[in-house]
Formats: sequence, C-alpha cells, structure tokens
Amino acid sequence: MLDMIVIGAGQAGLSMGYYLQQGGYNFVILDGEKRIGDTWRNRYDSLILFTPKSYSSLPGMRFEGDNNTLPTKDEIADYLAAYAKRFLLPVKMETTVHKVQKIKNTFKVSTDKGIFHSKHVIIASGAFQKPFIPSISQSLSKEVFQIHSSQYQSPEMIPGGPVLVIGGGNSGTQIATELAENREVTIAISHPFKFLPVNLLGKSIFYWLEKIGLLYAGTDTRRGSWFQKQSDPIFGLELKHLIREEKINIKPRVIKTQGREIIFNDHSKKNVQNIIWSTGFVPDYKWIDIEGVLDAKGFPLHKRGVSPIQGLYYIGLPWQHQRGSALICGVGKDAKFLYSVLEKMI
Repeated sequence: MLDMIVIGAGQAGLSMGYYLQQGGYNFVILDGEKRIGDTWRNRYDSLILFTPKSYSSLPGMRFEGDNNTLPTKDEIADYLAAYAKRFLLPVKMETTVHKVQKIKNTFKVSTDKGIFHSKHVIIASGAFQKPFIPSISQSLSKEVFQIHSSQYQSPEMIPGGPVLVIGGGNSGTQIATELAENREVTIAISHPFKFLPVNLLGKSIFYWLEKIGLLYAGTDTRRGSWFQKQSDPIFGLELKHLIREEKINIKPRVIKTQGREIIFNDHSKKNVQNIIWSTGFVPDYKWIDIEGVLDAKGFPLHKRGVSPIQGLYYIGLPWQHQRGSALICGVGKDAKFLYSVLEKMI
C-alpha cells in the first residue's frame, strides 16, 4: 500500500514529488509518455517559453544558464528529466492510467501496467486535456486541410497555399507569426488582442508582474481575483507588427462553415485551403470514477487543489490559486502549499 500516487510526471507532478521525497513518503509518479519531458518535446518545433530561465525553475534546482534567456521546449524537457534524476523521484513512465476509484478509504488506480493502491492520489495530469475543435469543422470539404494547434509541428507539415488560424491565444498567434514568413495568413479572433512585451526596461515582463504583486496573487485576494478576470495577453509584439504591416489579416470569429467557405461574424466570407484550429482544450476527467469530483462543466471541484473527496488532490490546474499555478514559475508554490496540507493528513 502506497502513501501516495501522483498521476502525471510533468512540472506539476515532479514538483509534488520533490516535496514527498523530502518527507520520506512511499509514493510513485505515473505517466503515459515514453520519457520525462516528452509532453514538451512533442510540441511545435519553434516553441520558446515566455518565462526566462530565472522564472523556469522547480523547487530545489536552478535552471542553468543565463537568467534572461528564454528556454526552448527541448531545454525544458531536458531540465525536467534531469530534475527527476537528481532527486531520485520514483517515476514509472509508459504507464497509462485508465481509471481511479475509491473503495472505502483506499484508492484503486488501474493502469495498462497493473493496479496500484494508495491512501492518497494527486492528479497532476496537466492543464491541456482534450483538444477542442468546434462541430462546425465537420461541414467543411474534405479538400480543406484541418488540424488542431496541438498537432502542429512546423510550416512544412501544412500543404501549400493560404492558412486560416482560428483562435487568438498565444499558441495560435505564435503559429500564425511563424507561417506569415512565407504564407498568406489570416487569423480569426473572438475578442481584441491585448499585447504585452516579453521584456520591459531590460527585464522580463514576469519580473514586473511579480513586482506589482500580480503574478502570484491568490484568487482569494482582491488583486488576484481582478487579474483572473482579465483576458490572457499575447506575449511579444511580433504579431502586432505583422498586423500593422498587413502581413497577417484579422477577421472576427467564425460562425459558419460550408464546403470550402468560411463565414465570419461580420458576415464576410472566405474560401480556405488550410485551417489550424487554435481553439483550446476541454476537460477530460472521466477516468476519475468517483462521484462528486467534477462540476457540471466537467472541471475538478477543489479549493487550492484540495478535493471534497478525502485523500484526492490536484496540482497544476490553471488558476488553481494564482496566475502561475499551471506555469513552471508558480507550480512549485502550489506544491509546497499542498504538501503542508498533506503533512497534516498523512
């Protein structure tokens, strides 16, 4: 019988593992990927973080290199692998969790490598659950190339011709910016862009967000509550310049599709060849087979990661407690808090 099972070996699960290891608990971290860091390695080739190395460290281990440099996705992946190795974290890779159940006071975790039992379970499966593509995509012709932004790797995988990116988050805007180097690109958005520079007065924007008390402000504070209600900014000004230079066209949100035609909210129309759906993700926690764990929309019920189900916890959720909760810069703070809760329970 384990003290704890952590599901997910990304930055959230490893941060939690760090504290559990320090406490001498008998636990395991389960993950379906082949290697630690593969979730990062599998993202698009040109991905670079907005958080500099000074804001990309987990508890107990500094990210080596120039503090002001923005790390690549592969550097993050290698850092996570080195982190697990340094602290001898008990990680079982290539172990996919199919179901979590609670029988009396014991959790039963069924995987493709057998069944595990523990007194406590921490869900650290990440902020990105199931890619969402609107149902209107099904009305498009089979001649139109379509992928979700999570499947995008590089411009070479997109057939020739113009590209329509649908969705105005950071992933979609980065992809649109990259494609605009040698493609005609249009991006359809549901609300106006709000741009923030990556650096301001020689320092990272994350330094300034921390300095003014926003980055780690809890949702239970007036400042944190206000910050949570703001739409996510687009980090970097490259897209802004491309729009100004008319190298990227902006359209309002898509309301209808038919054949090869897209109809926008302003009733304008456009024939398309390639579409990248940068339309985010939806929660997928159906594998947690315990009554009372999810709200009506399928999101976990919790308070700062503590579930109403005794012994069940979460780590790494967006805005679990603060803006950095799902980011490398902030997940360690949530892990430290959750560990303080666990110490009283175990």
